[in-house]
Amino acid sequence: MSQVQATAWSAQDCARLAQTIVGNVEKVLQGKHQQVELALAAVVAGGHLLIEDVPGLGKTMLARALAVSVGLSFKRIQFTADLMPSDIVGGPVYNPKDGSFLLRPGPVFANIVLADEINRANPRAQSALLECMEEGQITLDGQTVPLPAPFAVLATQNPIDMAGTYPLPEAQLDRFLIRLSLGYPDAETEAGLISTQQFAHPISSLQPVCEADGFARLVAGARDVTITPEVANFITAIVTATRKHPAIRFGASPRGTLGLARMARALSCIRGRAYVDPSVVRELAVPVLAHRIIVQTQGGQSQSAAALVQGILQTQRTPQ
Repeated sequence: MSQVQATAWSAQDCARLAQTIVGNVEKVLQGKHQQVELALAAVVAGGHLLIEDVPGLGKTMLARALAVSVGLSFKRIQFTADLMPSDIVGGPVYNPKDGSFLLRPGPVFANIVLADEINRANPRAQSALLECMEEGQITLDGQTVPLPAPFAVLATQNPIDMAGTYPLPEAQLDRFLIRLSLGYPDAETEAGLISTQQFAHPISSLQPVCEADGFARLVAGARDVTITPEVANFITAIVTATRKHPAIRFGASPRGTLGLARMARALSCIRGRAYVDPSVVRELAVPVLAHRIIVQTQGGQSQSAAALVQGILQTQRTPQ
């Protein structure tokens, strides 16, 4: 039996490794423990992460620090208006020596891909990520080429200064397992940045803290986390309620149900639990479901998707 198989059942081992990774990322992104935990859980769950916030709050640094900490291969794509699909997935390149064409892999051939400012690219370039994100493969010159495993897209976008941008369509938003917002740091943390990051950034000296099989152990541990029938029904009830709410035009799909369950397993694993507690489901409902629903707009005024999901949670009975 391999080391990964032998240790995957140990919730304590998984929790220790996960907290080591979280602590390493927090050397770069201070005061955001919950967001770092959720980002790690998304990658462990095999999903993709959308980080949305105003400029300068560390969206790119979170993605880079997480990739470095888990010891996986990392590539960054700066999305711009003139970006082409071939700039993302690659394509055939002419070889003048023998007149043949060789397939050149694009930057998506990495374990963790940072799609920086994804809403700055045109829809054609954005859609090039769809097959990658959903199926873990791409089609180049008629050939299906698998992407490295594990594979995760960490995308960032700014919700302000939207002129000249292309908002992500609902079909692509639904492919992100969670959406996070970092928010401004507290005064004490921000004051500390003056002495720690004014002349040099700690990302330049950050080192991996995972062993070769460490990430695989976390993934295996997350899959072993138990979801009782009562908690499964609780997850289903929350998602079903988004489809019946009068202020929601389109509720979350079954992909949202599965995503909430996967994230609950992963977050429970990195916190050292062998089962999913209903409180974890409540904690994850907004980041997993809010970007998957379309809100009714009446008279130009409507509640935010996050507020609607919070309201739904108040109407659901928590299982014991």
